[in-house]
Formats: sequence, structure tokens, C-alpha cells
Amino acid sequence: MSDLDFIPVAKAPAWLAPLYRRVAMLRDIITGFGWPVLDLLLRIWIGQTFLLSGLLKVADWDNALFLATHEYPVSWLAPPAAALLGAAIEIAGGAALILGLATRLAALPMAILSLVIQSVYLELNVHVFWALVLGWYVVAGSGPIALDRVLGRGFATLPLPLVGSLDRFWRFLDRNLVPVWLLLLRGWIAWIFLASGLTKIDDFENTVLLFQYEYAVPLIPPALSAWLATAVELAAPVVLFLGFCTRLAALPLIAMTLVIQLTYLDHADHFWWMAILGLIALRGPGGLSLDALLERLLLARYPAALQLARWDDAALPHIVVVGAGFGGVAAVQGLKHAPCRITLIDRRNYHLFQPLLYQVATAGLSPADIASPIREIFRDQPNVRVLMGRVSGVDRQTREVILGTGRIAYDQLVLATGARHAYFGKDAWEEFAPGLKKIPDATEIRARILGAFERAEECDDPVERAAWMTFVIVGGGPTGVELAGAIAELAHHGMRGEFRNADPTRARVILVQSADRLLPPFPPELSRKTKQSLERLGVEVWLGSRVTDIDAEGVTVGDERLAAKTALWAAGVMASPAAKWLDVDRDRAGRVVVGAHLEVAGSPEVFVVGDTAASNGWDGNPVPGLAPAAKQGGAHVAKVIRSRLTRARTPAAFRYRHAGNLATIGRASAVADLGRWKMSGPIAWWFWGVVHVMFLSSKRDQLSVALEWAWAYLTFRRSTRLIDDRSGPDG
Repeated sequence: MSDLDFIPVAKAPAWLAPLYRRVAMLRDIITGFGWPVLDLLLRIWIGQTFLLSGLLKVADWDNALFLATHEYPVSWLAPPAAALLGAAIEIAGGAALILGLATRLAALPMAILSLVIQSVYLELNVHVFWALVLGWYVVAGSGPIALDRVLGRGFATLPLPLVGSLDRFWRFLDRNLVPVWLLLLRGWIAWIFLASGLTKIDDFENTVLLFQYEYAVPLIPPALSAWLATAVELAAPVVLFLGFCTRLAALPLIAMTLVIQLTYLDHADHFWWMAILGLIALRGPGGLSLDALLERLLLARYPAALQLARWDDAALPHIVVVGAGFGGVAAVQGLKHAPCRITLIDRRNYHLFQPLLYQVATAGLSPADIASPIREIFRDQPNVRVLMGRVSGVDRQTREVILGTGRIAYDQLVLATGARHAYFGKDAWEEFAPGLKKIPDATEIRARILGAFERAEECDDPVERAAWMTFVIVGGGPTGVELAGAIAELAHHGMRGEFRNADPTRARVILVQSADRLLPPFPPELSRKTKQSLERLGVEVWLGSRVTDIDAEGVTVGDERLAAKTALWAAGVMASPAAKWLDVDRDRAGRVVVGAHLEVAGSPEVFVVGDTAASNGWDGNPVPGLAPAAKQGGAHVAKVIRSRLTRARTPAAFRYRHAGNLATIGRASAVADLGRWKMSGPIAWWFWGVVHVMFLSSKRDQLSVALEWAWAYLTFRRSTRLIDDRSGPDG
């Protein structure tokens, strides 16, 4: 039993729980987004330094031998062996550190090498910083953006000697040495600034002169500037070392260092000061700090108010979220620190990144690359229970969701059930022209596309072969444009030379659009550039053309008949049956008409977000059916629910903030409408790729998609060209 167990449980002040949750949310955001980036930059920075040094030694081996013999000889190793060992550590360790592969094992000899260089060859501050940062990687390992995090669990279970013992040792370091090393880093960097502050105090007249002539601060008198700088250098290091408000204490020291670097003295040490301060600010001060002690005391005294809510606490309000798309996931994540328990229901067990679904349909990616298990996403959110099932209705009178043959009661309900295909009254066309909303849709389309080339290869009739190699995409929005470009690229480049009877480069890809231009939500100039890019890929673009019939043998556009065995639908969507479940007003697309906070009229405890909601939250205009809109809606509903649960002030009405529209066309070609900024061509393609990779829900998916795209771009080959024998032309 710890001393904290004797702290009496008390009722928390009304202001404490909201403040604690806001601080915890801010901390999660800083650590979740800032630390992975800084960790990656640190590893690349120090890794490339060692890697380049090792490569230079190999390139000039005579000089490496001379240095090992005369400059920094190792008494227990012959010069050739010492030079070889040093170069091997630098090359292998530097590369491994950059990749985040076996990071601890790679960092250990590099840290030792840094100390050897410092003690027997050249005494420089930078060598000590190397040893401190590399020592951090020895005890803590790499951050989230690293191969260790992707492969670590698998390595820990390998049936090899000592693997289990090594894994337990790493866990021991995590528990016991990480707090100690963070204390060491705080003490080291605090002493540097404290010594500088004491020097300023000792000769304050000279300090004033420095601020008057060397690095004067505009609008602030030199004496005041000197006092402020000295006060920060004396106070902030003490607070930093004690670990009290540590992240805030690091910020002025980072700012001062940056100002000195930019305006007064360019020195390598400044970058290392900022790196260590950034590590402390983003990673946190560790367990040996007043921040950690204060948090433990608060949690022990007010456990019910401050600890993360758990699903098994039946006294908490029950929030039910239906749909694990962008809106539903954002709503659940926004309630992580709320005093409630959540049931998330979806008929599938994965969250799908729909913007890349067309890549699965055109053999660019595997379904696993764009789907993440829902339970994995919320593994660290203890107030969430995930259920896999199909909701068939909502009883607003009893406040129950109908799930299969059972019912689930709710206090607040969030419907984020998405949209489905709309054939404008021609539902019979769905059999011949599938749409693209789900993974089964994508795998079926992939089988139809690839199967069409297989049927064309075995066909002797040139007319029938041409029909198999004609692809008609109906709809010129982003999905239609992306499908048309990807199919054309696959046919004209990706499968060249693989068939003997059929020539894929002779395939016809026809994009039919009823409007007078492609991508109507985009500016006209980007629509024009999109059409030009598609035509360069070999796509036939038919504007102002309306499809009048689709069957197994072809598509009728106006009065013209196209013999095409493969037709794909990208022309329209309609909302899920949520409006029918609720028996409320809906628009022509079946979307629920919602209020200022995305609530349902007459049932303020029911919210609808995403493609299922008809909201005028875009400065009085309808909110578009885009992933960012769904995420913003889900986050807003979470804020409203939190305000109700904590009796805080209700947030302002939902307002959609449009970040822009993106669409990729093909190889190194895309368009981006970012408001005042409009891009097209390769720069837009790079921007589109980075945005889509970064918004994938897991690091594994990000790495997998990036590698798949790099392979496809460099080789013109797509690695997921598999035909499911349950679908396709004959399925």
C-alpha cells in the first residue's frame, strides 16, 4: 500500500474537473502530435550525422586509419580494428536510428562512441549532447513513427533465445530509468541556463550594455530587457528542474534560445538546447517531477472526478454512437475525458478511410491499408465499449436503439451512419454499375476491372474483346475522376506487355458527366485542368451527357449506345435510413434536418453528423458531405455533450470550416482548391498524397500506403491485382 492510499477521498471543487480535463486533453494533443514529429527529426538529425561520418571513413580509409592510430587510439584495439569498429557503429547505428529499427541496441554503442570521442580526442559540448540524446534512446526507445513500434510486438514473441528476457529488460528501463533520464536532461539543461543567468547577475552593467548594442530588443529599454532575460534564466531553470509546470517553463527558454540564434550568435549548441527543451516540453517531465506528484495527489484525493471514466461505472450517463466513420470516431474521441460511458456500434469491425477506397478498387492498395480495427483505435479509452451489429431503428420515446432483437438505452445518441449509393429511381442499374462506398464494393469493382482484361484475353471476337476493354464511369465528381484516372493508368501503363491476345493500352475509359464540367465544387479553371489531365491519360470525357440506360452489355448515353461490359457508378449518394428511424423531416437526399448544434428537432438528446445530416453550418449554406465536415461535426457534438455533462456553457453553434477540396487524377497529377490558394499538377499531387497519408488512422497504415505508392510510382506495377472468384464478370 502506498502513502497515497491514506489520502481521504473528498468532493472536488466545481472548477477542478473541467480544468483538469482541458489540461489533459491539451497534453494528449501535444504529446500525440508534437512528440512523434520531434522524435523523428531528432533521430534523423543525429543518425545522419553518424551515418555520414562513417561513410566518409569508408570512402577515405587511409585517413580513417591515421586518425585511429594517432588522434584517438584505443589501447585495447589495433588501429585497423578500431577504425573498422567505429565506422560500422556509425553506419549501422546511424541507419538503424533513422529508421527506428532496434533503436536501443543501435543507440548504445553510438552513445559510448560519443563519450570516447569526448574523453580521448576532442572535448566539445556537442559530444555530450549526443551522449545525452542517445542515452535517452537507449532507455526509452523510439517514438511512434518508427519500425520498432510497427514490429516490436512481433519481435517480442519470436521463438529465439534471450528475446523474452530482452523484452522484459526494455520494460524495466521504461518503468525505472526513463524518469531518471528525464530528470538528468532537465537538470543538465537547467544548469546551462541558470549558469548564464548567474553570470548576468554578477556583471549586470555589462549585461545591460549587451542588450543595448549586441542584441537589442525593439520597443523594450535595454535595462528592462536585461532584467527580463536574467529573471527568465534564473527562474525558469529552477522550475524546470523541479518539474513544476514543466512544459510551460520550457517555452520561454526555447524562445530565448531561438532569438539568440537568429539575432546574435549562430552556434550549434543552441539547436541542441532547443532539442532537449523540446523533448521535455513534448514528452513531459516524467515521474520524478512535481507535476507528476501533484497529479498523483489530485487523482488520489478526487478519483471520481478526475480519473478517466470507465465503461463498467453504471452510474455514469450512457452515450450511444452509431457508426464508426469519420463523424462517429471524432465524437467518441472527443468524449475521452468526459464523465460518461460510451457504446460505439457499427455493422463492421473496422474504421474505413473512404477517400482512398478507389485505390483498392483499382488495385493500388489492399483493403487492410485503409481500414483499422475499431477496437484497436479505442484500446486506450476505457470508457468505450465497441459492439458489432446492425441498428434497425431508434425509439425516441423510450430512448432506446434497436439492435438486432435487443435494445440499448441511451441518455444521448449520436447517429453517424453515413450514406449509400443513389441511382435516382433506377435501382435496377446497381446490378450492372456498382457504386463505391464500402470495401466489398471496392473488391467487387477490382474484380470486374481485372476480370474484364482476362475475358478480353481469351476472346477471339474483336467486337466482344473491345466491349470487355471498354470502361464507363458515370459521374464526374472526385470519385469518378479518381476512378477514371486510375483505370486509365492501370490499363495504359501498369499491365503493358502482360497479355498476348488483348492489348490493355487499347482500352477505352469513358467518363460521363451530366454537368457541363468536371468537379463542379471546384473552380472552373481547375475543372478545365482536370479534363486536360484525364485526356492526356487517354480518358474520353463526355460532358453534358446523361445516361439513360445501363445493362449487362453496355451503357446508353442519350441516344448513343456504348458496348461496355464494365460500368461503374459515381454519380450520386443518398443518406442512410436514419431519418426513417427517427421519423423526422428530411431533405431530398434523405438527410435529417438538424439544428444549430446538429441536434434533432424535438429530441435535443439526439444528434446527427456527417453525410446523414442536413446542416446549414457553412455560413448559412449546406455543409458538404466530406470527411472533414463529418469530423468537425463529430467533434462539435462531443463538445455539446461534454458541456451538458459538466454543466458548462454550451458552445457556439456548429460552424463548418472549409479547408479545401482535393482530387487526384493520375500519375503526378492532382488538383487542390484551398480557397485563395489553388494548385494543380505535381505540386498538388504531392500535397494530396501527404494529406491522405497523414490522416490515415494508424502509423502502420501510413507506412504501408507510402511504400505501396512509392513502389507503384517507380515500377508502374500495382501489387494488389487479385481477383476474388466470388465476384467479377462471371461471379
